[in-house]
Amino acid sequence: MRPRNDTADPATGADRISDASQAISPRQGETMTGAQAIIACLEAEGVDVVFGYPGGQAIKIYDALYDSKQITHVLARHEQGAAHEADGYARATGRTGVVLVTSGPGATNTVTAIATAYMDSVPMVVVTGQVPRRVIGTDAFQESDIVGITMPIVKHSYLLQSTDDLTRTFREAFHIANSGRPGPVLIDVPSDIAAAEMVFEYPEKINLPSYRPTIKGNARQVRQAAELIGSSERPILYAGGGIIASDAGSELARLAELMQVPVVCTLMGKGGFPDGHPLCLGLVGMHGSRFANQAITGADLIIAVGARFSDRVTGRLSDFAPGAKVIHIDIDPAEIGKNRHAQVPIVGDAKRVLARLCDEIEKRGYRPLSAAWLEEIEQEEKRHPFHHPGLSSKNGRISPEGSLDLLSSMLDRSSSIVVTEVGQHQMWAAQHIMRDLPRTFLSSGGLGTMGFGLPASIGAKIACPDKTVICIAGDGSLQMNIQELATAASAGVDVKVLIMDNAALGMVHQWQQLFYGARYSQTILPDCPDFVKLAEAYGWQAERIDSPDEVKAAFERLLSTEGPALLDMHIDSSENVYPMVAPGEPIDNIIGAINVGPITNMIDRHEHPEGGDGR
Repeated sequence: MRPRNDTADPATGADRISDASQAISPRQGETMTGAQAIIACLEAEGVDVVFGYPGGQAIKIYDALYDSKQITHVLARHEQGAAHEADGYARATGRTGVVLVTSGPGATNTVTAIATAYMDSVPMVVVTGQVPRRVIGTDAFQESDIVGITMPIVKHSYLLQSTDDLTRTFREAFHIANSGRPGPVLIDVPSDIAAAEMVFEYPEKINLPSYRPTIKGNARQVRQAAELIGSSERPILYAGGGIIASDAGSELARLAELMQVPVVCTLMGKGGFPDGHPLCLGLVGMHGSRFANQAITGADLIIAVGARFSDRVTGRLSDFAPGAKVIHIDIDPAEIGKNRHAQVPIVGDAKRVLARLCDEIEKRGYRPLSAAWLEEIEQEEKRHPFHHPGLSSKNGRISPEGSLDLLSSMLDRSSSIVVTEVGQHQMWAAQHIMRDLPRTFLSSGGLGTMGFGLPASIGAKIACPDKTVICIAGDGSLQMNIQELATAASAGVDVKVLIMDNAALGMVHQWQQLFYGARYSQTILPDCPDFVKLAEAYGWQAERIDSPDEVKAAFERLLSTEGPALLDMHIDSSENVYPMVAPGEPIDNIIGAINVGPITNMIDRHEHPEGGDGR
């Protein structure tokens, strides 16, 4: 296939709300079919890759796509896989991912992937074929009300009723998908509209009076925020996925350094602030570090940027940071005050608001008051680090934490993208693989979709062919969309997969161990396939390892192999992700945190699965 040759920077907040078309179509004024017009619309929007799967009601659009010299089509092996691939493409670049599928089951197969993108604010345009207008509502063959089905999980949707609306609809859809708070937009195209003739006129501008995202932020509220920051002795920056969506990493770092404010990140915010920065406390919440959770609990001011106070971050909401005032910056007004009251709410694009906030702080001459606070956090970090056991666990099996520490050290942080499936391996990856740049750690956060990682890594590699892309997977999660191994092989996508294979549905297995008396109901997977043989059947290179002594050389082979490659790494099913906050508990009530103290060096987590802090 023809990969992208550029890795353009993601659009800034300002760029994402522009009404100017990327390029005026050279096909203006041509007479063509609706299907040909759809392809011309995609070309006018600068689309170079479409992910999809053909079918009867989309066949006219696919026939028109056959003639496009600009657009490469990636044939997934399942429509859910196609939509996750478009999602991965969008997350890796900031560009809008495009999906093309047929009606009925083709459309409904995308629902989980659309919900995944919606929960994580990922820009996508999903084009679905539909039965002809005259039979809509008659239960025609392969008819489904995909607009109605997806209404709660899209930013906007359209059912085309006339060719007169076609070009305006596509222009609006791309604008809506990748402006304000990004998200998926669906366009349902009846096949008779795809067949009808029309004159192609692509609009240069659009007019959506009811859709005007607030970008700049209120000046009075920015001043109030500056005053609170200027007087705070225990501030903390709480950075979410909005930092990455608005390309606000440099502005976030400017504020953190200007006022010496420590930074915690959500799963979606990982990479928005460099893990290697001295002010970075890393992941916060259910599987965040003890020192990060204690820091946000003890803060007197939380500066939340592009974050939504998710239950996975806050734990028991009533006990979350009880002594802190809140500045909440978000482009979506619906998020502000939804879960936690904000003393200073600022609706606006994170990049612009943070820049104005820094300017205001500098103008007022504020200086950091956080020296004692940072020293306190540093001592906690030294006492309660993440678990770094080396490559071997106490039982002699491969250590999940140590193996990912090694992998992290082998990856170039500036030229690699790590994608995860969902489960224990996802949390270990977030804890132990260091990222310094945005859009280099891709994971399903809001919906937690098993089956996301493999197809998303394919989309990310197509978007960024010059980067190493590795998918960290579990043996359960990988099987959710394992057919996409064929997509990577047939399209020549050089993606790597590391399976952390524990023959179990690890995260639920862990909860059953800790909270359900080790009653492992339906979480043991003794009959997993031979992943090596399966990968080889799909045309991948693959190998299996069981011993810590094999890890380093196997990682070297995995990363240096040309073409798609898989490594099946066996770990023990008794391995659990720590630290952990029990569901419904305060985030400073932490299970399994280690204590490096004058007497005990580290708790034995195999002998103390119930946790404790080692005191």
